[in-house]
Amino acid sequence: MALVFLSGILVGGVAYRLYMVNTVSTATGHPPGRPDPEEVRKKRIHEMQDRVKLDDGQVSQLNLIYDHTRQEFQALKKKGDEEGHQIWDRQRESVRALLRPEQLPLYEQYQKELDEQRKKRQQAEGKK
Repeated sequence: MALVFLSGILVGGVAYRLYMVNTVSTATGHPPGRPDPEEVRKKRIHEMQDRVKLDDGQVSQLNLIYDHTRQEFQALKKKGDEEGHQIWDRQRESVRALLRPEQLPLYEQYQKELDEQRKKRQQAEGKK
């Protein structure tokens, strides 16, 4: 009886810890263990000012460079997302082609449910 009680305490403690980690990562907007990108940027600019002795004009140019780089990465991510969607669409078409006519409505319902789950997950993560 004591063993069951102690295992319940252990499972509860682990579950609580996992819940707290997820709550913290959601509250801060970025995964735990990863620093906030804006804080990293500020720190790097400050370090560059101190160590490389940048003047105010160079700091302004450095900010423009960082902004441009961010835009390039965002465009790359968007392009990758679009290409990924095209791959998923081709996969779905290939699956549809192999199914018998009576299976198609079942497959469409299944895909609809997956899409709804994906939307809910993205909304919970703060995307789109």
